[in-house]
Amino acid sequence: MIAAYAIGANSAYVYIRGEYHKWIKLFQKALDEAYEAGLVGEKMKTTFGTKFHVNIYVHKGAGAYICGEESSLMNSIEGKRGYPRVKPPFPAQNGLWGNPTTINNVETLTNVPAIINKGWEWFSKIGAEKHPGTILYGVSGHVNKPGVYELPSGTLLTDIIYNYAGGVPGNKKIKCVIPGGSSMPPLRGDQLEGIAMDAESLKAAGSSIGTAGIMVMDEDTDLVRVLARISKFYYHESCGQCTPCREGTGWMVKILNRMAAGHGQKDDVELLLSVANNIDGNTICALGEAAAWPVKFMVSRFREEFESRMNNSLDHPSLNKVHSMRHSKITVE
Repeated sequence: MIAAYAIGANSAYVYIRGEYHKWIKLFQKALDEAYEAGLVGEKMKTTFGTKFHVNIYVHKGAGAYICGEESSLMNSIEGKRGYPRVKPPFPAQNGLWGNPTTINNVETLTNVPAIINKGWEWFSKIGAEKHPGTILYGVSGHVNKPGVYELPSGTLLTDIIYNYAGGVPGNKKIKCVIPGGSSMPPLRGDQLEGIAMDAESLKAAGSSIGTAGIMVMDEDTDLVRVLARISKFYYHESCGQCTPCREGTGWMVKILNRMAAGHGQKDDVELLLSVANNIDGNTICALGEAAAWPVKFMVSRFREEFESRMNNSLDHPSLNKVHSMRHSKITVE
């Protein structure tokens, strides 16, 4: 409501992915109560001392990851296919139905009331200097207490894993951590000390804060299978509009599945990097980078694991047979 008032917007849409049935119902219930109380809608009380009013609508998506991209989200609301738009023009110039539009995550907007009530000086002192405020850290994987933890930006990654998420089951060593969601560059387990969870610190460490989804993997994790699973997700969620993303994500899945099954070929590592590099930077939206970065950085930072899988497959007699059969020709008359 504050954001709508600030920019003079009379319509606002809260877009929620279709699978989140429970939360869609919870949000709609809260919105209905706000309408009944005269806080929202054309019968809105003079909350801001003016005749301003805003209608808020809950828009249930159809389950497409690509609609997290702002222009795909707008197309979805307009009833079109969730394809990213070429920019410029940007939403602030030409957004929903051609109107100037601003788009933010709900998590971002929830900071506004607290800043208004307590002032920007108060907010600027929370967490990291160049990335103030709190962050919702979603911790998953090999930790004793997975969950969502709201903590100041700049909290040490090791503190989040060991002090809040309860450490690694069985006190195993950490092999890999993806600090910002599956699309962000992974970090090696032996490089975690002193890394703070804020935008500048993670950039310096060779990764990114992303969505602050921390994925912890212990020493027994098969990173080839992990990467194959991640790549399958982005292949499935690609909208197919851009050729590099549509075709490249499929090829990465095929190569990684072959390696995970023990049928790796001698050029697979270089082929993976080549395909990822041809996707990166060559698509309309950032899903191309989201699909390419896990492959590029996982393979380069854990190259020995991928190369050992490839070499082991060629040393096994039965797999050598499969390898040779794949390159033979069969004629059927």
